[in-house]
Amino acid sequence: MDGVDETLDDDILGADAPEADDGERLAADLTESLAGQRLDKVLAPLFPDISRARLQALIGEGRLTLDGQPVTDASRKAKAGTYTLTVPPPAPADPEAQALPLAILYEDAHLIVVDKAAGMAVHPGPGTPDGTLVNALLHHCGDSLSGVGGVARPGIVHRLDKDTSGVMVAAKSDVAHQGLSKLFSTHDIDRLYVALTRGAPSPAADTIETQIGRSPGDRKKMAVLRSGGRTAITHYRVEAVFGPQDKPLAARVACRLETGRTHQIRVHMASKGSPCLADPVYGASQPAQAVREMIAAAGLKRQALHAAVLGFVHPVTGETLRFETPLPADMAALQADLETL
Repeated sequence: MDGVDETLDDDILGADAPEADDGERLAADLTESLAGQRLDKVLAPLFPDISRARLQALIGEGRLTLDGQPVTDASRKAKAGTYTLTVPPPAPADPEAQALPLAILYEDAHLIVVDKAAGMAVHPGPGTPDGTLVNALLHHCGDSLSGVGGVARPGIVHRLDKDTSGVMVAAKSDVAHQGLSKLFSTHDIDRLYVALTRGAPSPAADTIETQIGRSPGDRKKMAVLRSGGRTAITHYRVEAVFGPQDKPLAARVACRLETGRTHQIRVHMASKGSPCLADPVYGASQPAQAVREMIAAAGLKRQALHAAVLGFVHPVTGETLRFETPLPADMAALQADLETL
């Protein structure tokens, strides 16, 4: 959650993972004489058109392979072999303003809070040149937003997955951008998400603390790692179970983020054996037939995850703000059906 700075990459459920076939592929052979040195250091001269910082970021995104196997740790010792680096095409440098629907919850001279719809990417990138929240904000805010926090992602201080709905805040002034970025980096933000899951995680309330990073087997996915990655902490509570109490078919789970890594809640729920319903990436095995029929009837075609609450202290006025939105129509319809089990 798309080399990004820590706030953007870690403050969200994320950045959408890169597509497997996007970008230019560069190959380089590393000889035994260079093996054993730090990987990014020895590869940098072999990819002279790419800065070392950019190389580190691409490795962290899972865009480097060694003899076909993903390599995600830039600081590891290099091994001899053929390295292939996939360099994505550049995102649009100057997104265009577009008149797109926005559900605005709050706005002043410094920031804007919206209820992002599922299916809307936060900012342009490979495969999503327009139709994003940034395009909509540029049209709505005009010159007041341009350049705040950078030209490519003006105003953006955190992200949600394209297919995760819910509350987001964007900065309209440099002072707000700096203040919000600090709040997110120090985790002084109240963020609560509602997930509808396959089965129910056990115990009914707990804290999940793991390391999350790119999956070594599939760079389009994130995974819980035994080593490497970044610390991810999710506090969850089962609010309702659907179906037999001793073996629920589904559940409504409230997840409060202490950290915000890419796809954090989706990965953590899956690690408990209760992935978000309809999650195309982390869903693993199918839910019960009755639940599958309810998902289809509700028209849910994305992970059942909604950013329901966002609370923070206004970085300019000092006012305490809290925003809460109900489940969108697809998740609300599914929950109503699940309650009949």
